[in-house]
Order: sequence, then structure tokens, then C-alpha cells
Amino acid sequence: MIEIGRLPNGRAAQALIDYLKGLNIDCELVPTEQGVALMIHDQNHFDRAHREFQAFIHNPYDEKYLVASWENGNTQTKLDYGNPSLQLVSQFVTGAGPLTLLVFFVCVIIYGAMSLGFANPIFEQLSFFGAIPSATLSEFWRLFTPSLMHFSAMHIIFNLLWWWYLGGKIENKIGFTPLFILLIVGGTLPNILQYYMAGPNFGGLSGVVYAVVGYTWVMGVKRPELGIGLPPAYIGFMLLWLVLGFTDMFGLSIANGAHLGGLLVGVIQGFIDSKTRKI
Repeated sequence: MIEIGRLPNGRAAQALIDYLKGLNIDCELVPTEQGVALMIHDQNHFDRAHREFQAFIHNPYDEKYLVASWENGNTQTKLDYGNPSLQLVSQFVTGAGPLTLLVFFVCVIIYGAMSLGFANPIFEQLSFFGAIPSATLSEFWRLFTPSLMHFSAMHIIFNLLWWWYLGGKIENKIGFTPLFILLIVGGTLPNILQYYMAGPNFGGLSGVVYAVVGYTWVMGVKRPELGIGLPPAYIGFMLLWLVLGFTDMFGLSIANGAHLGGLLVGVIQGFIDSKTRKI
């Protein structure tokens, strides 16, 4: 048998198997440590089956897969959903790449340490220039490290959910390099803008989050075949939140400069990559 790809769970894979069955391509599932592998029997069908697999992962909710399940599905098929907790962990891991997960856990560890009584020493080491009197220009990491600090549960949950969802998409579907550039540029230039707009006392991954939002927005419009599009409602929500931040109607301390700067970074990189990046 020949593998054409892997998916995080058998239920998602079954929809593709039903569709391939309608194309007279026999395919079956083989359990793996993380999800399932899709295997075909005939080498002559590999190119077609692999193209259909790529199309499926880019748009798994296409109506044609639902139709295929109705027409070709077997009601006797037994799907092993596994332990729900293990499934959740598997989807969390497979939904992101190494860089996405590294940043996720670094932020969690820093937030946990700050919550356990180490807030002052961590802030002294990671805050932006000017936040503490002893900071010097030789401590170049201060341009970026405020992005790793969060000051409330809602703050870190909001940022990390978007980072995992969009950062994972970018890293898995396009690659490590564009996400790394977004992380570094989106985690430094917006911080500088925030400093000039409101001073040095800020933190959070918001600039990077808005960078991946802007990038996903542009790439989804310009290069939809890459499979990282974002529903318009999500884009609308993030833009509305950006605008509302400048009104101060919630009475919250919002890093508007970082949000705006991050969005611009992501949009610019999105336009550049949409012209230069190859599949």
C-alpha cells in the first residue's frame, strides 16, 4: 500500500475516502501515533489521489465531500475516535508547527512565573527600554521580549488562541520562514511604535497576532490556493477591536500602537509573499 497523506482523526479522513471511492480509487485508514494515514492500493492512482488529498486539506468543508459521504459512505464503518483527551492533544500538536508551539509555551511559562511571584524580576529583564532606569541600549532583546509578557488571563488566552490558530496555519501550510519573519518583525517594530505612542510600560503578543492576522488576510485573498484564508467575520472582528481600542470605551489598557503596527507588518509581508512565494 502507498501513503498519500495523514490526517488528525479518522472521521475527517473518512469523508475523503468516500470521495475517492466515487473516483474508483480504493483507500483505507491505518492508525498512527498522531492520527491516521491514508493508504491506496494502486500505484497508478497515486498522483490523482495525492492531488485530491491536497485539495481536501485546503478545503475540507467542500460540499462535494458531504455528497460523497451520502452516496458512497458505509453505515457499518466503525470509526475509532480514541480517548477524547488524547484527540484534543493530538489536534493541538498537529494544528501547529515547532515555532508556533515554542512561542506558545514560552509565553505560558513566563505568565505562570509572573503569577507565582516573579513578576518584578521578569519585568525588569524583559520590559522595553525606559520601563526601568537601569535598562541600557546594549540590551537589544528588549525590542522584542515585551511581546512574551502578559498581564492577565484574558490577555494571554486571547493572544495565544489567535497565535496557535493562525501561526499554526502559516507554519504548516507555507513554512517556518514566513512565520519566523512575522514573529521577529511583528514582535519588534510594533513595540517601537507602541513606545512612541504610549511609553514603555506594555507587553503582550498582540503585535505579532495582528501581524499574522494581516498576513493571513492578504494571502487568503491573493493566494487562496495556499489554504490559509480567514473568514471575513474573523477579519471584521479583529479590525473592529483595533478601532475600538483607540476609543478607550472599555477602559482597558490596550496596546493600540502594537496592534496597528503589527497589522501593517503582516499586510506588507503578505503582499510581498503573495508575489514571490511558490507552492
